[in-house]
Amino acid sequence: MYRSNLQFLALLALSILAIGLFAALSGKQETPTPHFPEKVNLALRRTAHHLLAQSGDSTSLIPPVIQGENPGAWIIRLERPFEYNALPGLLQESFDLHGITAEYDVMLLNCENDELLLGYNKRDFTNNNETPCGTREQNGQCYNVQVTFSGAAGQSPSGNLLLWTTLPVMLALGYFLYRNLKKKPGPGAADTPDEKGKSPVMVFGQSVLDAANQSLTVAGVRHELTYRETKLLQLFCRHPNQLLERDFILQNVWADEGILVGRSVDMFVSRLRKLLRADESLRIATVHGVGYRLELVMSDER
Repeated sequence: MYRSNLQFLALLALSILAIGLFAALSGKQETPTPHFPEKVNLALRRTAHHLLAQSGDSTSLIPPVIQGENPGAWIIRLERPFEYNALPGLLQESFDLHGITAEYDVMLLNCENDELLLGYNKRDFTNNNETPCGTREQNGQCYNVQVTFSGAAGQSPSGNLLLWTTLPVMLALGYFLYRNLKKKPGPGAADTPDEKGKSPVMVFGQSVLDAANQSLTVAGVRHELTYRETKLLQLFCRHPNQLLERDFILQNVWADEGILVGRSVDMFVSRLRKLLRADESLRIATVHGVGYRLELVMSDER
């Protein structure tokens, strides 16, 4: 009888969780921030104007902002060279001016072949107050600046109200059920080989990945990683010298976000390459149209 009651409470907790999530998501859809597309348009055009002006161009027409193929993506074309180091500060200043607070990724694309040249995430700039990839060279004259807003961009947080009010109840029930229903795993319920005894520290080439602390040490220099960078590098380390298709990478690194943005892979691989540049014993190779491969280079190949 006691266990039956606990099972009933478990079902009740799951029901509350489902209702809370549904209500939160529904609330987000019903309360969009007014005029979000117009604000993005104005912010990007302002940024483009100041970039061209800083480069001495005060006459070129600024093309219209267009919406990209991916949800939440906005693109503006710049057909004149500009100072890339000035882009993060001007863009964030423009978003602040128009009250845009959503998270976003920025990608600098080649106009001719849509190749990713440079890129960064909002937090790369706002947390470190420096220009990400600022030392990288621009390789052409024409660029598409693409800004992709993550999550429910342009929507107010009021839709989360019910979720936050039910969250304490769900956590309390979950803890209670965990303490009372916890039991030793039966046949077939043991840890999988990937989970059992797995060390969070991975050594590859002349580099060391400490997944638990989200850090990477290359040639004796320690670098802090983001959560996604850590997951992506872990995936490469677990499959050395194997070709990983883009869809496989997206499912294993970004599936928990609910929205899969293909160009996120290109941007994060570009960041990892920059960090691993000092380690000549490995490289992340691109197989165009398919995916990427972490190659461990033998000493006689270098």
